[in-house]
Amino acid sequence: MERTDVLVVGAGPAGLATSHELTTAGIEHVVLERARVAQSWRDRWASFCLVTPNWTVQLPGGAYAGDDPDGFIPRDEIVAHMERYASGFGAPVREGVDVTALRPASGGGFEATTSAGPIAARDVVLCTGSFPRQFRPPALSALPADVPIVDLRGYHAPDGLPPGAILVVGSGQSGCQLAEELHDAGRDVVLSCGRAPWSPRRIGDHDTVWWALESGFLDVPLASLPMPGMRLVGNPQTSGHDGGHDLHLRTLRAAGVTLAGHFVGVEGRRARFASDLPATAAWGDDRWRDFSGFVRKTATERGLPMPDLVTPEPITDEGPGSIPLDGLGAVVLAGGFRPDYDWLPWPEAFDERGFPITVDGTSSIVPDLHFVGVHFLRKRKSSNLLGMGEDATVVAATIASRARRPD
Repeated sequence: MERTDVLVVGAGPAGLATSHELTTAGIEHVVLERARVAQSWRDRWASFCLVTPNWTVQLPGGAYAGDDPDGFIPRDEIVAHMERYASGFGAPVREGVDVTALRPASGGGFEATTSAGPIAARDVVLCTGSFPRQFRPPALSALPADVPIVDLRGYHAPDGLPPGAILVVGSGQSGCQLAEELHDAGRDVVLSCGRAPWSPRRIGDHDTVWWALESGFLDVPLASLPMPGMRLVGNPQTSGHDGGHDLHLRTLRAAGVTLAGHFVGVEGRRARFASDLPATAAWGDDRWRDFSGFVRKTATERGLPMPDLVTPEPITDEGPGSIPLDGLGAVVLAGGFRPDYDWLPWPEAFDERGFPITVDGTSSIVPDLHFVGVHFLRKRKSSNLLGMGEDATVVAATIASRARRPD
């Protein structure tokens, strides 16, 4: 059996950042990737670009160094950046190797079953993505067979969908971006809305992400969440397209996208929606008010001009209660993502929502098992390009300190 000190699973930005820090610490390791470096980015739709400004790419030894820090990198350039990053420090990545099982070894450490044979490691770092599993609401199973359902990873461009109107289910960042793209392509679009925060692209003289970082909003720790379910809250609705612009329920409605409540099922040849659109929009407005408090505090403490932080008028209508399925080209599922650790033999190591139970990225339940790139792993920024490098540094330091301990 092949042996290594540390096995890193996944060669996205989290895995590469972890590899960089392990390399810097002189720790032997190997990175296994089921497909290619940055595969999760390669799988995004054709027009995808970063939603955070380029300066937020702050991986250790791999920070953005281009001439457009306030721009938004398109998909293929993100992939190219990750490939340069990996080659720049000689990351020991093995592409096309899938890890299918992990179990404790009899003498300590782990044994991994992979498509290239077994491998043993003293420590394992899982960097398999923040929300790699897309959850399909049970109500979608009632759709007739002649209405195709396209998962987010199966969407590439508007012309790849059958002709007709499009129902987008999920109104987070991805759902709003796809609704805008499909509408701009001439499709009639209905957006079935779920709870999601929103923010203007720019607040005063700065991008909204600048305020989120400088105010400490992105450094809020996991323990500060008022309730566990808040960990599932995604990033705010906004867009990096065309230099960055506002994108949320109100901008989509103004453009001509039909807003509806969450999808609840099918009755005859009609898709049905709940009457919760006003409550859903109000929830997003509450999150904007929460964030506005961080902005106000920062502006006051630093003597900056107080930006305009007006909350728009509430959305009060419920949207359509149903729409006909006849003439509907496809349903695009753009929400409902969850962690995916069901393949591991330690269910007690994860909470009721599937997130790993850790202290600073190291499992509290399974010795020598670590995680990087998980949403809210240590802080709010843990799953984005601003924070996963910081978490990788912490996890690598933990592994290094344990490696130096006497037996």
